[in-house]
Parts: sequence; structure tokens; C-alpha cells
Amino acid sequence: MEHLPATASYTVALLCPFFAGIDSSCLLSGLRNAFCDRDLDVMVVVRKCRFHEPRIYFLVRWTCMNRLLFDRSTGSLGPHAFARIQSSQRLHAIVPAPRLLFDGGEKEVVPRAGATEEPNSQDGEVEEKSWTHQAGVNALAIDIDGKLLASGGADSSIKLWNLEGIPQGIVNTSRPSGAVSRSASTHKFGITHLSFYPFDSAAFLSSSYDHHLKLYATESLVPSADFDLRSIIYTHSISPIASHLLVACATQLPTVRLIDLRSGSSTHSLAGHHGALLSVAWSPTVEHILASGGVDGSIRIWDIRKSSGSLGVLDMEDSVGIAGFDGMGRGARGRDRGKAHQGTVNGITWTDNGSYIVSAGHDERVRVWDAALGANTLASFGPTLKNGHLSSLPLIASPTSLTAPRKEVLFYPNERELLMFELHEGKLLKRLRVPGPALAAVRSRTGQRSIKNRITALVWRSAVDGIYSAHSDGQIRAWVPRTKDDVIADQEEEENSRGQLADEDATGKRKRQVLDDVFNSLTRQKISFG
Repeated sequence: MEHLPATASYTVALLCPFFAGIDSSCLLSGLRNAFCDRDLDVMVVVRKCRFHEPRIYFLVRWTCMNRLLFDRSTGSLGPHAFARIQSSQRLHAIVPAPRLLFDGGEKEVVPRAGATEEPNSQDGEVEEKSWTHQAGVNALAIDIDGKLLASGGADSSIKLWNLEGIPQGIVNTSRPSGAVSRSASTHKFGITHLSFYPFDSAAFLSSSYDHHLKLYATESLVPSADFDLRSIIYTHSISPIASHLLVACATQLPTVRLIDLRSGSSTHSLAGHHGALLSVAWSPTVEHILASGGVDGSIRIWDIRKSSGSLGVLDMEDSVGIAGFDGMGRGARGRDRGKAHQGTVNGITWTDNGSYIVSAGHDERVRVWDAALGANTLASFGPTLKNGHLSSLPLIASPTSLTAPRKEVLFYPNERELLMFELHEGKLLKRLRVPGPALAAVRSRTGQRSIKNRITALVWRSAVDGIYSAHSDGQIRAWVPRTKDDVIADQEEEENSRGQLADEDATGKRKRQVLDDVFNSLTRQKISFG
């Protein structure tokens, strides 16, 4: 069995002579010990042949986990490889988690589906609807430890959620651990982006359609700094590794605005785009390198140490690249012209090792770029992508440590579904649909309105805890790896639903029987006319 891959499962049949006096339980125990798994599922089938002595067949289910544990115990599989295989399996097992709910305390009593025009709460014809943010959720951020989640609403509200200790496999409703009270110092319009400090969760940043970038203390939830950029801030980014505290802002203006949190002022602007900017992202490995994308269809790479700033642009027609393009090589040639997309660029992210840049545009294309050369890797993601909103599009590339080399997974928010692709091949791995209706009713200061439901933000927590998504219908949803507990819970729910249906059928039969008895008693009664 040494030649079998560890990621597959097999059924192995062992044929042994059945001798009198040998207890089959001893054979089973020895078989389980041989396979280093006492819980191994072994089925015994005893068959009697006509001309031969009875034979005993052991049908062994050799699962992926058993194979991995066997290889790990024999030393043929190292600890890092074992962890990577396990993480990769969890990554590919991500599914919606409808049992994990987020209740922001904003509720409304609505008629239940199929109820009368004037529902009666005593008859069970009404249900309580709750939102995370009743006007819609625009932004999410998670701290470096994965314990605290921040959400920003279309009504300028901001809430914090404690993710520590959330159980899986059962219904759990989380409620906010804190909320920003609306005041003269808070945002006036919808939140566009949120981000925690990269080194701790003591503070977080928020940007808004009201032109302001604000710094909040996590404990007090009071703004400690406010920057008026005099234009809409579509998104912002803070370097995860830098010693500096520069915040790059993508605004309505054709320049990247850099805000220094230490001095409390705008240091300078990076000019070069022709139109508004919708995306910006720092390199995760080089603290002075920055990428930005705008409505002109270009992606520019910046070195903030240089006076000119721009190192060049990415060109979708170039699959060769330029040596030293990222500013780390010597004698690099810059490129001043070129289009990364045939439409607005509203999504940019880096792989965590800084080797590749992933971009998305209104041409409904995703492109993967070699960060060192600036070359288009020509990865094709097919015609299923949708992208047309004038806002930043969240993209998540899975950590490189979780999968085999060049097998990273890209999570793409495709309106009402979450798509999982192989990052470098563009192969569609999984299509996860968002639960709920296509049109959702949300409430704002101007009243209630119906909007098209879509994913507006994504944040990565871990391979074990999955990811979280924000939606325009006012909900936060979780996507986690499917476990045995989930399977058991689904089976219990299915059994309960079957029991309820059986009870309803029995009740209906009893009612019909009563009506039949009444009808028969009336029709069989003799009537005399005098």
C-alpha cells in the first residue's frame, strides 16, 4: 500500500483461513492494531464453500485519516506535511454555516410565509426578523488573533463581535460585545472599509462615504483621531509588517493619499492614475511597496521611498515581465503605460509570501501577476465571474502554508455566491450559494426598501474557523469546514423534521377520519317525511 496516495480512500479485503478454535475477536483486535487504529471500521463476512473450509473475509475501510496516521507513525510523513494535508482538506471542506448567527439587536415582526393579511401572533403566523445591521453590512475586519470581528453598516454604525468560544455543530447566536454610539464625532454616512492594527487589536480604522478616516480605540469605541480627506474614501490599507504607520487611502481623486498615524497628518500623495481609485494594498513582505487600482483600468506599483513614487504599471498583454519590477532588483526598467483590465479595477490582494498579486475588474476577469516581474501569468478563471459595482471588491487568497506549492485557493464574492478557485490554474473548485432570497428588505433613516442581496466583504479567520462574509441584506454569514459534528447535527435535524412531518400527517389523518365519521353518521341516518 506504500504506492497509494494519502489523499484517497480505499477498501481492502483480507482473506484468511478460518480455523477452529481461533476467536474472530482476536483477529479483529490484531487487525486494528496492525493498522494503528482501534476505531477502524472492520466488517466480518463468513462464507462456507462447498469443497473448501470456511473462509473469513475482513472488509477494511482504509480512510484518508487512517492512512495519514499510519504514515505519520512510521515516520514516512513529516509533521509539516501532515499539518499541510490536514489544513488543505479543511480548506476544501468549507461550506455555509447557517447555525452561526449574528444578531445586532435590530428586530422587526413580519408575517410568516403563507400567513393571512392580518396575522395573529397567538396563532404563530408571525416571526421575528433580525439584522446584524438593518441598513446592510458594508465592511468587516478581524484582528490578528482571530478573536474579535468588527462590522460596519450602510447606516454608519460599527459593531464589535467576540468570536472566541463560538461552538460549531449547534445553533449559536452571537450578539455584539460593543457598538459605536452615533454622535457628532462619528461617521455620518455608510462605512466603506474597516481594518484593525496589524500588531494588536487595541485600535481599528474606519473609512466612510463622508470623506473621513477615523481611528477608534477598541475598548472605549471613541474616535481618537479624525482625518478629513475631502473626497469619498472607497477603501484603505495599512501595512501588516511596516515599522511606519502609514495608511494608504483610495479616494475619488486620482491619487493615493498616505496618512501618517504618528504625526496625525497627510504626508504626501502618489499621482499617476487617471480617475478615482477603488483598490489599494500593501505588500506583505516589503514594507515600502504598494499596489493600487482605479477606474482607468490600470494597476500601479509604488515605492513610497522614491520622490516619483511609481515603479510602473501592470500590462495584461505582457506575460514575460521586467526584471526587478518590484523595486528589489537592480537596473529595473519602468513601464508607464499599460492596462491591467479593460475596465475599472476594484479588487487587489497579495499572496501572503508576496510573490503574486491578484486583481479583479469590471471586465469580469481575475488576473494573477508575478510580483517580481510584473508579468501576467495568464491564469484563466472562466466566464462565470460577475463584477460591476462601484466599490472595492474583497478577494481572499488562502495562506501558502495551508496547501501544496501553487495550490492556493482564491475566494471570490460572485454576487450571491462564493466561488473557490485554484489560484494559479483558475479551476473552479466549489460554488457556494448564499442562503436567503435574492431580494432583501432593509431599513434606513428614510424608511424600508428592497435591494439586491450580494456579498460586500470577506475576512479570513483560519483554516479551522473558515471565513466570514458581509451582505447587503444586513446579515453576517459564516463559512466553516464541515466536520463530523455538523454531519451528526444535520442527521438529527433531518430526523426531527421527519418526526414533525409524521406527526402532522397523523394529525391530518385523524381530522379527516373525524370528518368522515360525521359525514357517514349524517348520510346513514334515516329521514321520514310525514
